[in-house]
Amino acid sequence: SLDLSKRGIMLEYIQNFAKEFLEKTEKKDILIISHFDTDGITSAAILGKTLKKLDRNFSFKIVKSLDKETIENLSKTKTLVFLDLGSSNIKDISDLKNNIFIIDHHEITMNFTLPENVKIINPHLYAKEELSGSCLTYLVSRELVKKDSASANLAVIGMVGDIMEKKVGPMTSTILGDADITIKKGILLYPSTRPLNKALEYCSNPYIPGVTGDAVGASNVLREAGIEFNKKGYKALIELNEDEMEKLVTAIALRMPDHEKMSEFLGNLFLVKFFNKLEDARELSALINACSRMGDSNTALLLCMGNETARKNAEAIYIKYKQNLIEALKHMNTHPKIEGKQYVIMNAKDKIQDTIIGTVASIMSMSALYKEGTVVITMAYNQDKIKVSSRICGRDKKDENSKNLKQIMDEITELIGGESGGHKFAAGCVIGKDKEEAFIELVKKKLDYEVVKI
Repeated sequence: SLDLSKRGIMLEYIQNFAKEFLEKTEKKDILIISHFDTDGITSAAILGKTLKKLDRNFSFKIVKSLDKETIENLSKTKTLVFLDLGSSNIKDISDLKNNIFIIDHHEITMNFTLPENVKIINPHLYAKEELSGSCLTYLVSRELVKKDSASANLAVIGMVGDIMEKKVGPMTSTILGDADITIKKGILLYPSTRPLNKALEYCSNPYIPGVTGDAVGASNVLREAGIEFNKKGYKALIELNEDEMEKLVTAIALRMPDHEKMSEFLGNLFLVKFFNKLEDARELSALINACSRMGDSNTALLLCMGNETARKNAEAIYIKYKQNLIEALKHMNTHPKIEGKQYVIMNAKDKIQDTIIGTVASIMSMSALYKEGTVVITMAYNQDKIKVSSRICGRDKKDENSKNLKQIMDEITELIGGESGGHKFAAGCVIGKDKEEAFIELVKKKLDYEVVKI
């Protein structure tokens, strides 16, 4: 069980939050508003399963982003629960008169007193341990109903989806203890349960030059690593012995521009019980994410709620998504970029979908193509708006003195308009299409200034 002496005030807040939630949602209609990425979808599913057990009336609203207009158009009578979002919009949310609960882990600035009707759980307010939205939601659900391995599994998938599996503190360890999982050390290549040649060909994180998107290149790596094709085909990653794993890591490292960055792609592979069999959490995260990125968050949510038909539909969507992503990566390699001393800007315009551009930014930042500390910014059109995503290369190694991307995005949208949010090392914004050149010039000025200042 959770130890209050070690978790301190964070657990106290979670317990009080859960108690108040129980009291204020009895015989009330609840609307869950959650983010459309893996962390948000798994958070929504965890709370949905919990509310079912509590016999509460609830519905879902899955959103790509939360802006003032969306907030103003929410139900005026239902209890509102914001998951994996809300911290960047805390002032607008606080203007609502509903009973409101927020479970979020994004950076927050509290420069005013919250009204009585708004309750929030956010580690940035009172804890040092970093937690994903799904892990926070599970910890609240754990107080509302007893611990549940299926929901803990979803929390692990959400954690992996938000690339937080290397930040396992005491509270996350509790969740791992509740989950039905197997952990194996190795290269963070997914799916770890499928034939290696296909896993390598479709692998985008890490992006391996000459292998990703290249079936022949994938086979060459395996041959160099001494992993043979047999009657059943190639082994899966989780089937490799220690010697084979080491040889595969070496063969991949030789293809990386920066061999030292290989350490970022080594760690724990999480295999979780899903639909009664062990599945790669990273692959499940990608499956859920793909549905939302392809405009079908409902299928992603139904999948996490355990719907068999949704599983088949999700796999079909995932195949199409992977094809789109490979095309986007090819475009990334050939498209001209704006490069500064410590930044690179890729303006894909209408050549890459806005729902995929964040994934492209993440892949670029972890691809070993750019030096540690380089800021990667990607842009893509969405009708009359532009979706912007920013990442810092080598995020896991960054210290507290590195650039704050959320602050940069906030400052720019303050000047030219738009909505911004995210974290210090991964942030984004949505701006008007007419502000395209102004945004690029402001980014260049800010990042050139940051280089000089540092």
